[in-house]
Amino acid sequence: MPAEGFSGLRVLSLESRRAKEMAQLIANNGGVPTVAPSTREVPEGPNEDELKFAAGLREGKFGVVIFLTGVGTRHLAQAIESVCSREELVAALGRTKVVARGPKPVAVLREFGVPITLAVPEPNTWRELLQALDAHREQIPLAGRQVAVQEYGVPNAELYAGLKERGAEVLPVHVYKWEPPEDTGPLRQAISALSRGEIDVVMFTSSPQVHHLFQFAEDMNLRDQLLRGLSRAVVASIGPTTSSTLRDFGIRADLEPTHPKMGFLVKETAEQSHELLRRKNSSAG
Repeated sequence: MPAEGFSGLRVLSLESRRAKEMAQLIANNGGVPTVAPSTREVPEGPNEDELKFAAGLREGKFGVVIFLTGVGTRHLAQAIESVCSREELVAALGRTKVVARGPKPVAVLREFGVPITLAVPEPNTWRELLQALDAHREQIPLAGRQVAVQEYGVPNAELYAGLKERGAEVLPVHVYKWEPPEDTGPLRQAISALSRGEIDVVMFTSSPQVHHLFQFAEDMNLRDQLLRGLSRAVVASIGPTTSSTLRDFGIRADLEPTHPKMGFLVKETAEQSHELLRRKNSSAG
């Protein structure tokens, strides 16, 4: 165990899909990991949105298609495969403008062989997406066009409002929803540990993690204790969207990594955690 980085701090992650990788990253950076999976992505298709999307895509109705997540892109392709084969999907997307919000949908689209018109730069929030569309308005006109948006669990009202302000007709394509994990034991144990002040650092990699953490804390009658535990710990957030959700629950993120990726999050949190803890303890005292 390296002496630098976290140097033995107790580090909680709520990561689910990449839980083992996150635990190893924390340990490699000198932390004592607790990983409590807090979410699972549940496909909802083929649903009405997806069937409407498939029909509109094959008929050439969409001027722009926006993919927001890699997992959602893959789920959508699988959900509509019975009515729109992978070959038909790729061919139809090749006849429209395809926008990818960040590296994960880019990777899936490239795997499929879909030409990407625009990849949105970091930190890949709806703000950067709209700014990128504004910067490429001649290449990707929105006014009077139908725009399909692959959703990622919850509707993005700000994005839809921004697209409509630019003259687009928006079709949200709801692909999957976030549910709590099937085994909630580790999450409940993590809430108890946080409430007892036994966690030094908490890292959030998505907004649903925040919602589910507080949902179960309410269920356990530990909301106030959880808030106190989070106020004592270093709170690290993967990026602006997750930080905004934390603020909705009264929590201020102490840091965001320079790039919204798991490796950067762990490394930079490890490097800064002792100083951030010192400041927190000093201000509390």
